[in-house]
Amino acid sequence: MRRRLLSCGLALGLGVPSVEAAPPLPLDLRQALQLALQHYPAIVAAEQRLVAARAGVALERSRFLPRTDLLWQDNFASDNNITGLLLPQGVLPAISGPVLPRDSVAGAWGSAAGALFSWEPFDFGVRRAGVAAAQAGTRRADALLELTRLDVAAAAGQAFLVALAAQEQVRAAQADVQRRTVFSNTVQVLVTNELRPGAEGSRAAAELAVARTRLAEAQEQAEEAGLQLADRLGMAGVALRALPNGLAGLPDAPAAVPDLASHPLARAAQAAVQQAEARETAAAHAYAPHFALQGAAFGRGSGVRADGTRRGGVHGLGLQRENWALGLTVSFPLLDFAAARAGRDSARAARTEQQADRALTEQALTTAQARAAARWRGARAVADNLPAQLQAARLSEQQARARFQAGLGTALEVAEAQRLLVEAETEAALAHLAVWRARLGVALAQGDLQPFLQLLPPEVNH
Repeated sequence: MRRRLLSCGLALGLGVPSVEAAPPLPLDLRQALQLALQHYPAIVAAEQRLVAARAGVALERSRFLPRTDLLWQDNFASDNNITGLLLPQGVLPAISGPVLPRDSVAGAWGSAAGALFSWEPFDFGVRRAGVAAAQAGTRRADALLELTRLDVAAAAGQAFLVALAAQEQVRAAQADVQRRTVFSNTVQVLVTNELRPGAEGSRAAAELAVARTRLAEAQEQAEEAGLQLADRLGMAGVALRALPNGLAGLPDAPAAVPDLASHPLARAAQAAVQQAEARETAAAHAYAPHFALQGAAFGRGSGVRADGTRRGGVHGLGLQRENWALGLTVSFPLLDFAAARAGRDSARAARTEQQADRALTEQALTTAQARAAARWRGARAVADNLPAQLQAARLSEQQARARFQAGLGTALEVAEAQRLLVEAETEAALAHLAVWRARLGVALAQGDLQPFLQLLPPEVNH
């Protein structure tokens, strides 16, 4: 069934031409949830954010590794040099060698090659804090992915139940049209035989026309609900038909509320706090000396002799002198204390903000769980009461028709009884599905869809 749904859905979604419109694809609630979890674009985006977050952890860990840079350079340039100081800058090229007694614009070849090894042995916890922040970001992305799956599944489930409710409204409207058609035909026969006044025939015909209008409106709403369901499944434009498999009875009451901290939204908020704490730690150690163990091996070549004469040709393209060096470099941003203090204050404020957001999230989740439980209790109470209301409406409609046929009642009484019956049938179907919607809402508020899935029948492979 799933393969059939996928192949047909993709064909329709890609606009494959067909001779006639394909019939709606049937699917039950479990299949709808599986399709949404497998194909909805928001889940794919959340999965890629998790992949990027994991790559960020690897990037932060790579900062512990040493670095080696390689260089090779050939150039053709003049070699006029001058004694003097030049402050650090990135515009003027550096020239080595003695100052010559003359000036010349002639050029000569020069070359340079080298390798620089550099490693920072310790940094007072800055890199470790960066790794911790990246790991917290991964946990947050993972929680948000689970939350996205939960939201997508809940939206698909709600859309499925809405579509099924719309189909039930169509069935109730069709049954109402059939009853009113039979009654209208009966009244018309009696009016024709002058056993009933013409006003009653007109009233029966009017009620039948109203019922047909309600049927057309219900069919339109059912079609729109089916399109909305297809959109929630990531199959926009595909005609679907909801099947009530496994929804005949009422679901069991939800179990005890799980730990609030296990909800994906709460876990995401907690990970955001941990990420902010790690960044605050890194900012607190930013104003510190930087140590670098360095090793270099390099060589130079030049087409100019020590006395300033040029060798000509391609002299200087190869290396002529090689050197090596080992050392420890210590640097300290002495005047950066103001910027470091501002960075610490900013990181502290960000951490406090995330803690406040976590508190707001916990409050919102607590309220959502309480409201979901209240909706469940209310929906179950309504559903438990409606069978009696439906039975009474059926008896009332039967009695009204019997009274009419015996000449003791009027067409108006029958029309009113039929109106109450169709309302009771519609409300009974909607109340039944409202209990399932409320049960799904409880699963969403608790952050775990598995208890709801366990209420559905297992998947059957066709």
